[in-house]
Amino acid sequence: MHTNCRFCGHSAHHVLADLGMQPLSNALRKEEQANDMERYYPLGALVCENCLLVQAPGSEEASEIFSEHYPYFSSCSDTWLAHAKAYSTAMTERFGLNQDSLVVEIACNDGYLLRWFQEAGIPVFGVEPTADTANVAKALGIPVETEFFGRDYAASLVARGLSADLMPANNVVAHVPDINDFVGGFAVLLKPAGVATFEFHHALHLLDNLQFDTIYHEHFYYHSLTTFKKILEHNGLALFDVEELPTHGGSLRVFAQRADTCAHPVSERVQRLLDAEHAAGLDQLSTYMGFNSRVVARKQEILQFLIDAKREGKVMCAVGAPAKGNTLLNYLGVRSDFIRYTVDHTPAKQGMYLPGSHLPVKAPEQIFIDKPDYLVILPWNWSEELMQKFAGIREWGGKFVVFCPEVKVLD
Repeated sequence: MHTNCRFCGHSAHHVLADLGMQPLSNALRKEEQANDMERYYPLGALVCENCLLVQAPGSEEASEIFSEHYPYFSSCSDTWLAHAKAYSTAMTERFGLNQDSLVVEIACNDGYLLRWFQEAGIPVFGVEPTADTANVAKALGIPVETEFFGRDYAASLVARGLSADLMPANNVVAHVPDINDFVGGFAVLLKPAGVATFEFHHALHLLDNLQFDTIYHEHFYYHSLTTFKKILEHNGLALFDVEELPTHGGSLRVFAQRADTCAHPVSERVQRLLDAEHAAGLDQLSTYMGFNSRVVARKQEILQFLIDAKREGKVMCAVGAPAKGNTLLNYLGVRSDFIRYTVDHTPAKQGMYLPGSHLPVKAPEQIFIDKPDYLVILPWNWSEELMQKFAGIREWGGKFVVFCPEVKVLD
């Protein structure tokens, strides 16, 4: 695998992880497609030798990955809805948002976040490239345009009289091939004292907790604060605060402002986290080089667990149909001979088949009909919520299994 860094243009040929050839992780299949040929692409992560940005090798275009029928709907998670509501309350209070403000969310999905601002009487506007999710947000009365965000589109909004007081962008800066065009658009659309917030999975946790299943084709980048600060500064923005979040196995919420105005003071938390990343070696290439061998060892550990459980006659099913789960299953080579099927609360995924593994996706009620011995939680970042929803498996002695941050059976 080799590519030039999508941010700085230097060589990015150092392999962080090689997960083989895999189908697109969210390319779920209908029953009539079960025997059709699937397209496979190299899956892994590389490190730029210059800026140390962790990134994917060349793969599909964003327009192919984030297509009209994109299957991820944020509102299907109660935990994520609560996270979004708490964010809206905190940002409204901190930055004094009111009926004269404008919140523009980039990648607004199904309206999981903007609904809370709208409910509080604060004007909102959403940008979302996937039609199915955008239509759900529109049904809530949220104004949404189905577009990919960048400098030119931001300039067109400004020309129409729009400018933003707050621009949230949750779990999207990993998903854009042209990171400079995307981030540069925020500097265009923000008001002089406007604030952009970016939430993304923290590369520190990817490395420390061996979260290799978070590597999939949708993710073009795996950001640290150190690298993301460089990206902001290169594209007309200035970092002024950061928060560490428990979401998605450990995330950051980064606060940025226009570099030409700098209306907000810089928090001490910025330097503290930069120092912590330095202490963890995230600014040294050698830190990244031992990751792949650890991934291989974890693969062997998981497979051994599955083989032992199968030999003991245990019946295994899974819960969730997330992209990370498909990375895991396809890297392991696991099919229905080990895990019979998975269930998911998202109606759009039910009746479909996972890419590669072809595990059927059923409604959650099926678990309580078949009563499996083990329920593998594929979206381990939602383990607490899912263990509550499926607590009834304990009635027949069923147990939960997670593979991250370690292989573990949970009663």
